[in-house]
Amino acid sequence: MAQQHHDLTDSAAAPAALPVTGEALAGYLRGQATEFLRALRLHRETGGGPNGSGGGTADAVDAARALRRSARRISGSLHTFRPLLDPGWSEEIRPELAWLSGTLALEHACESRLDRLLLALHRLSGATTVPTQTSGTATVTGTGSGTGTGTGTAVSAAAPTTTAAPAASASASASQRTAPQRATTTAPRPTPDRGNLTVGAAKAGALLDRQLTLARTRAHSTALQALGSSRFHAVADKVAVLASEVPLAPHAATTDPRPLATAAEERLTDAVAALPLVTAGHPYNAEALIHGLSPDPAPHPQDAPWHQVRLLLRLHRYALEVLHGSDAPLDVRLVSAGQALDRHRDASEAAAAAAHAARTPRIAPATAYALGVLHADQRHEVEAARYAFQRSWQKQTIGTGTS
Repeated sequence: MAQQHHDLTDSAAAPAALPVTGEALAGYLRGQATEFLRALRLHRETGGGPNGSGGGTADAVDAARALRRSARRISGSLHTFRPLLDPGWSEEIRPELAWLSGTLALEHACESRLDRLLLALHRLSGATTVPTQTSGTATVTGTGSGTGTGTGTAVSAAAPTTTAAPAASASASASQRTAPQRATTTAPRPTPDRGNLTVGAAKAGALLDRQLTLARTRAHSTALQALGSSRFHAVADKVAVLASEVPLAPHAATTDPRPLATAAEERLTDAVAALPLVTAGHPYNAEALIHGLSPDPAPHPQDAPWHQVRLLLRLHRYALEVLHGSDAPLDVRLVSAGQALDRHRDASEAAAAAAHAARTPRIAPATAYALGVLHADQRHEVEAARYAFQRSWQKQTIGTGTS
């Protein structure tokens, strides 16, 4: 692992013609602040503001994603390079940007988690028709339908459990025929056809649909409130100032930022070294079952170090962007490792959602069994993602020094 650290450092420091002072950081922050303001303007123009009427259009979804992307990069760079910045200003805006990014990501997380679980249910049931789960409602975009969109979907989620709803069936068939246009319409996401599922799997899917749709509706309302709050407007004003003036520390003009980027890389390397990569290299992890029946709803104890590595990997990538700007080389090793950690996070949260649904009082034994199988499946996905990360991180070490 020590050799791996030196390879990454040499690769990051290879271009000698790039700026090596705090001005590189200032230029990067100004660029990200400009992207933030551009995304905010597009978000409002497409009806994504707190009083907008957009129905989850593709432009509004992209604008919300760009807002989160810029907020994450600004916040992460302020954390990595905080010695080069005014400490009071940096510590004031950084947690606000983290709050904004996290708030805007909740709705999309709930929707993608529901899609993942429903697809897994069909896969585990051997269903011949797998539902296509695409974003049909607003995804952290602040639509004018507000909580009404989520509530309507929640009502339709219960429809598959009955047989006296011909109008709902016709509506679902029509929405399936117009699937390519769902991303730009206000039609609710159609519920998957559970005709090929067992009773337990169908009821488990309906329960997950109700719970996660309710969570998505609440996240949507929270995002609307956040975008209309004075707290958000204060953040936007500070980012607007940042687009033209970066409050650097007095010594930043003559300070090389590369040692700070190297420190971020070392924190990542140390965190990866602490991971049980030997265990991740085996197809079976018996220790992952120890807390499988625990009544504690807290995250799985094995997941926290992997989530931390994911955050540190993101900070390392942002630090490389600061040093190299738009000319940052594409490190396939970091990209594949990040994708594996994203899959790990998604599977871990999906397993937690299945476990939460299984704790619902008075559910049928067949439903509880289906949720248990679904939980085990997602924990297997967690192990598969860890194995993929282990293979990616170690296999490509030799090639990074020559890239």
